[in-house]
Amino acid sequence: MPDYAVLPAPSSNRVYTQAALDLVCAELTVLAGGALGGRLADFGRREFAGVDYVTFAADPLEPADARLLGYASAIYALFELTVDGLLRPVAVPSPDLYPSDLLTILKYQGKTNEQFTRLLLTTTAAATDRPGRLAERRMRVLDPVCGRGTTLNQAAMFGLDAVGIDLDRKDFDLYGPFLTTWLKDNRLKHRATTTPVRRDHAVLAKRYEATFARSREAHAAGDTQSVTFYLADTARAAELVRPGTVDMVVGDLPYGVRHGSQGTRGSARGPLELLDVALAGWVATLRRGGAMGLAWNTLVAPRRHLEGALTDAGLEVCTGPGYDDLAHRVDRTIRRDVVLARKP
Repeated sequence: MPDYAVLPAPSSNRVYTQAALDLVCAELTVLAGGALGGRLADFGRREFAGVDYVTFAADPLEPADARLLGYASAIYALFELTVDGLLRPVAVPSPDLYPSDLLTILKYQGKTNEQFTRLLLTTTAAATDRPGRLAERRMRVLDPVCGRGTTLNQAAMFGLDAVGIDLDRKDFDLYGPFLTTWLKDNRLKHRATTTPVRRDHAVLAKRYEATFARSREAHAAGDTQSVTFYLADTARAAELVRPGTVDMVVGDLPYGVRHGSQGTRGSARGPLELLDVALAGWVATLRRGGAMGLAWNTLVAPRRHLEGALTDAGLEVCTGPGYDDLAHRVDRTIRRDVVLARKP
């Protein structure tokens, strides 16, 4: 069984880069138990010529294996360790359908690190009962606290349909024009609309929706994807998103430090308060076998409390190697962790 070495990609965030090796190791452990079917094992760290790598053992990787590894958040390069101690490059195709500026153009305070957003998506996909659907581009993602849309954009990069909900009008007003302009600048066939959502003669939400395709040929064949953003109270998720139609619920919860502005997010400054009013609706949108991945600040809510809330909501929390190893420091006041759970 040959050994392989992963060179992690650098991050623009210095603190995140310091945690990258451990996070890559944990992420690959989760992915190995998902779509990769346990074919990767013995994860660890090694140094070659003064550079740190994440290593693992596996049967010779097939092209399909390398394609799945391409979804990992921070693989800069992959090598096979030869018998004479050399590093032989192994091609890892990128799953991204669009230029990276879809993720990087928007800069603002409080933006979730793009690499971490990708990790959150890939590990949540691995926690579903059909993780291979990620590579088939057949998953639908809901971010119920989407902010300015980093998760929506990363899901779009993977060719997935994405739905976001947020109560911050500034985020909503900025996101729609940004994505529409980006689609025009990249000359992608698309349709974008902003309309009110009405229930019982009252406006429940405001909806921005863009439908687009990666090429004119794909558009002509009906191979399109969509991004939808609701300006609404996330506690009303089940009224906005048809129950049982989402494969993944992914969210970076308010940290209880400087997040929260108005309505539900303003009064619920911590993750537990938010889950108390909104979790049932989020769970309702998930199909059976779908998964939820939530990031939060452990300094304001212990992990056992998050796990208890998800269990009480009828989800099965994923535990064990990889799943329990995703905690890392963001700054002095934030130590972020991830909890993953599946809907039975």
